[in-house]
Order: sequence, then C-alpha cells, then structure tokens
Amino acid sequence: MEGDVDKAALVEEEEKKKSVNNDVAHDSGKTPGRIWTFWTLFVVACVPVIGAGIQYFRNTHISQRHEAALKTLGAEGLFLFSSLDVDHDLYLSPEEFKPIAEKLTGVAPPAEFEEEFIADPNGETLTLHAAMQPLLLETMTKSKDGFLGVSHSALSGLRSWKRPAVPSSSFSAAHFRVFLPPKGKGEPGDTWWIIPSELNIFTGYLPNNRYHPPTPRGKEVLIHTLLSMFHPRPFIKSRFAPQGAVACIRAVSDFYYDIVFRIHAEFQLNDVPDFPFWFTPGQFAGHVVLSRDASHVRDFHLYVPNDKSLNVDMEWLYGASESSSMEVDIGYLPQMELRAAGPSTPSVIYDEQGKVIDTREEGGEPIHFVFEEIHWSSEISRDEAAGRLEVTFYPFKKVAYLPFSEAFSRAEAEGKLVHSILLWGALDDQSC
Repeated sequence: MEGDVDKAALVEEEEKKKSVNNDVAHDSGKTPGRIWTFWTLFVVACVPVIGAGIQYFRNTHISQRHEAALKTLGAEGLFLFSSLDVDHDLYLSPEEFKPIAEKLTGVAPPAEFEEEFIADPNGETLTLHAAMQPLLLETMTKSKDGFLGVSHSALSGLRSWKRPAVPSSSFSAAHFRVFLPPKGKGEPGDTWWIIPSELNIFTGYLPNNRYHPPTPRGKEVLIHTLLSMFHPRPFIKSRFAPQGAVACIRAVSDFYYDIVFRIHAEFQLNDVPDFPFWFTPGQFAGHVVLSRDASHVRDFHLYVPNDKSLNVDMEWLYGASESSSMEVDIGYLPQMELRAAGPSTPSVIYDEQGKVIDTREEGGEPIHFVFEEIHWSSEISRDEAAGRLEVTFYPFKKVAYLPFSEAFSRAEAEGKLVHSILLWGALDDQSC
C-alpha cells in the first residue's frame, strides 16, 4: 500500500515537471516571434526617419557648399559655374568641364554619329549648302542700345551673327535614315515623333541659365549636326513645349518616300562673360526624299519659314541666376536654310571590269549621274502634310483658326459664334 502511494506520488511529480516544461517551451516559442515582430516594426518606423536625416544632411551640406562657392566666386562666377554643373552637385566632372576646355584650347572635336549610324564608307554622300540672312534688327521693339534698358553686350551675340558657321558640309546618305518611318507607319499622312517632346504644361520648362547644349544622343545627332551649320550652339530640345521633331509621309513609291518634317529647337547666341541670349525660330520646316533603305537621298531642304511678319522669339537674362529679370522681344529673320547641292552620289564607282575609279573623269570634270524619275503611287499635298504636323505638335489645331473677317463671314453664314484671339506672332509656332 505504501509502495503504491509512493509510485502515485512519483507519477504526479513527473506530470507536473512535464507540464512546467511544456509551458516553458510554449513561452520560449512565443518570445522570439514577438521580438522579431518588434524589431521589424522598429526598423520600418526608423527608415523614413533615417532617410529624412540623410536628406537633411545632404541639403545642409549642399547649402554650406553653395554659400562657400558664392563667397569665393561671387554671384556672376557662381552663375557661370552653375551653367556648367549639369547635375547640380557643385562639382565639375571632366565631361561638364569639357566646354570650357574646348574654349581655352580652341580645339573642339566635331560632332560624332553614334555607332548605330556609322555608314558604309563606300556608300553615297550628300552635300548640303547653308544660306542665311541675319535678323532685321529694325523689326525688334528693343533693338536700339539703351532702349528699355537694353545694353550693347546683351545683343552682342545677335549683332555678330551674320553668316552660317559652316557654309557647306558633306553627309553620308545613310545618316538620313533617322527620317525613315517606324514600323506600322508607311502611308501618306502617317505622322510620328523623330525626337519626342519631353515637356508639357505640367512639367514646366528647362533652365534659362545655360550656355552649352547637352551631348546629343541617337536621332538627335543628325539634327544637331545640321543645325550646327548655322550656329555652333543649337539646343535640340527647346526650353518650352512643344519641343522635338515630328515627321509625316507626304508621298510613297515602290522605292522612295517623300517625308516632310518640323523641328522645334533654338540657339544660344551669347557666351561668357555675357548673360545668355536665346534665339528661338518659330519652327524649322523641311522635307527629304530618300530611298526606303536610306542608301540614296534624292533631295533635302530645311528652312525657317519667312512667310510671316515675325518669325523669331528672343529672350535674354539680365542677372546671374535663374530668377534674374529677363527681356523678351520678337523679330523677323529673312532667310535660314539648308539645301542639297543635288542627289547623293557614290563615293566609289566601278568600271566595266569591276575596277574602282574616281568620281571624276580624266579631264577633272565630275562624272554626271542620271537618276530615274520618281513616280509616286500615293500622295497628299504639302499643305495637308504640314497641317498634320501642326496637329501633332498642337492638338488644339483640330479646331480651325481663321482671320477674323473670314471667321465672321463663315460664322454668320452658318449661324455660329466666333471666339477671337489677339496674337503677337503666330499661334502655332514658338515665335508667339
């Protein structure tokens, strides 16, 4: 009997020990999970605080460096420095310092095409000639020195720009493939962006306090090279929307396209120490006739339209910062154009035996090439193609904008209302 009691007591004691062990094991299983949850929430809560601290440290550091730079360089010196400091980190990388190095050494490497546009050395070449008549200063309201505070230095770049920077230049025909339509575009009236616009009414505009354009990329390279024939500092992407370039197929044949295009770009006419002066033609228009594989260019023409009384917008700064006062004027440019000297021709030709010969005959006269006549299988008018370009740049052009007398007569005949707009310049280009 006594033995049975002892055994019962031992069994009870063992059961208590197991119960205690189970409770301890249960608690120990909960504790790590709770700790892990606590630290996870703690880290999540700390991330924004740490990020804000890092950002505060960076802003404070940049502010201190900005004050030190202002003290060392002065307002105008800092303005020049900031115009080169593209990423605004208050350091000049070798690439950012490159424009100053080129100016000091007088050596500026020519614009290079990207690898995808490297042409066949045995392919055809096209020669373009540039022609320009300078802006008529009397068409400006602020053209005279001292008038409304206009200084001579502000207009120095404009006054000295009398002729094209590069009167003539040769190009590989293959470089003009940037004008070929993309897949899915192949009929007259089809439009597409060659250089897409990156600005709209919501994104604002690009800075005014710049002297040197960014390095062109991709399809921008050819457009930049073409406009550089007029002036060495073209900005392919204008400060204000719409920017970029749009093309439209005007006509097609079995082997050729006739493509019209429109470009919105601008020039920076001043250099240090003068403040920036922006010269913005209303638009660059033109057309190119080229083969479907871009091996041959039959014709090319690029120009600033001169059919309006005012066709150029001009803006210049009077201070050393982006917030400095700016003057605005408008004027008339009689001529700015590039024309092909003729169709592209082979740089290397072969005789009947397959031997390479020069493009000139023995007497020194160039060999005359005979080109077949192009028969367009489908086409639209130049005006219709230009209208499609306008609508692409300005969707509001879907509505007809007419001279007041014509609009009033049409509205009276159709019983409709007339809404009027008073313009300084053209509604559908950058000279407004």
